[in-house]
Amino acid sequence: MQRTAVVTGAARGVGRGIAEQLVAEDWQVVLADVDASAIASTAAVLGARGAVESVVCDVSIESEVIALMARAGAVAAGGLDGLVTCAGIANPGRTPIEAQLLEHWDRMLAVNLTGTMLCVKHAVPLLRGRQGSVVTMSSTRAHQSEPNTEAYSASKGGVLALTHALAISLGPAIRVNCVSPGWIDTSATKPGPSSGRPTLRPVDHWQHPVGRVGIPADVAMLVALLLSSATTFITGQEFVVDGGMTVKMIYED
Repeated sequence: MQRTAVVTGAARGVGRGIAEQLVAEDWQVVLADVDASAIASTAAVLGARGAVESVVCDVSIESEVIALMARAGAVAAGGLDGLVTCAGIANPGRTPIEAQLLEHWDRMLAVNLTGTMLCVKHAVPLLRGRQGSVVTMSSTRAHQSEPNTEAYSASKGGVLALTHALAISLGPAIRVNCVSPGWIDTSATKPGPSSGRPTLRPVDHWQHPVGRVGIPADVAMLVALLLSSATTFITGQEFVVDGGMTVKMIYED
């Protein structure tokens, strides 16, 4: 039987890269994203390579998550082998805490953290029967921050804590692991002309111990491994994909 996974935030960026990797490995993939036009475009491209379905879904709205998982269950004959919760607000913002709007804080946590919880909650009945696996998406900002990024950092730190809590609650039937990307260049996955997008500089690359900024495929290959039967002894763990930046000691000269 063909394995089936749900990937949220699949229209572009890291989520799209993960979906592409899974399709290449002969998974059937249910793509979910809040952007109807972008997810339709991604589904058209990936559908030429393998079995995909697309669903428009705001992961912060429980009724929409329920509908997403109902569609996934129908596609996968009542079961699910994998869930990747990649949907999120990627822009950390730069708002000083004293000027932080509550609605911005609430929206960031609703999508990045509560959305992750809702997707897992409603995928569990589908995952349990197939000994499925979940991969959540945190960030290196769960460990380190730039100024004025409290909402984003809190949401990603919450995803990391949620991951190990879920691993304990859902084991042994369901494994739950977390991937925390660093700087991933997603410009190639964005629709429209490339002009006007920031161009990576040599310094952006060489400051990384591996010598380059990451790309979605760097994350996608690890996610596919964590979903596979090769990692059945791994759960509750965080995997940092950042080219070595979080272990680099940095002092100003």
